[in-house]
Amino acid sequence: MASVQAAGKGAGPAPVHLWNPPFCGDLDMQIKRDGTWFYQGTPIGRPGLVKLFSNILKLEGGKYYLVTPVEKVGITVEDAPFVAVDFEVSGKAEAQSLRFETQVGDKVTAGPDHPIRVVRDKATGEPSPYVMVRAGLEALIDRKSFYRLVELGVHRPHAGENWFGLWSGGQFFPIIPSAALT
Repeated sequence: MASVQAAGKGAGPAPVHLWNPPFCGDLDMQIKRDGTWFYQGTPIGRPGLVKLFSNILKLEGGKYYLVTPVEKVGITVEDAPFVAVDFEVSGKAEAQSLRFETQVGDKVTAGPDHPIRVVRDKATGEPSPYVMVRAGLEALIDRKSFYRLVELGVHRPHAGENWFGLWSGGQFFPIIPSAALT
């Protein structure tokens, strides 16, 4: 229990990868696309409680769970469990680093261990950008941050095509084929 309590006090995520308790059923808890957590249809208004829950979140077999050493309960995630609400830039060009912060205070620098990916809606073409936070748990990059990221983008060859994308952590992350921009 000390691990779970420490996770809620800013000590970072609990070691959920080490815990394999029995499944105890689904909980009426949902994370909406905008990062708001709901319990029984009501938004959870206590940021400390949301932070605690976010630190015991685990993705397993395509489903999301809140996990403690003694129990595992399923929850629903509408899109991604986190929202990247801001980022900082250091360096330039290929030496650039993008450090994202989520709505619950997690901070990650995009790179090989924390890749950026963009999914385009098949009907509208609208992009949904994500950055990996930890262990399969992604953050949807909010619109204002994505617009700022686009200002930092560059065109370059990637996988035999020309792409518009971003550098961070020594890695290029393609966003859209350059031909699609014309």
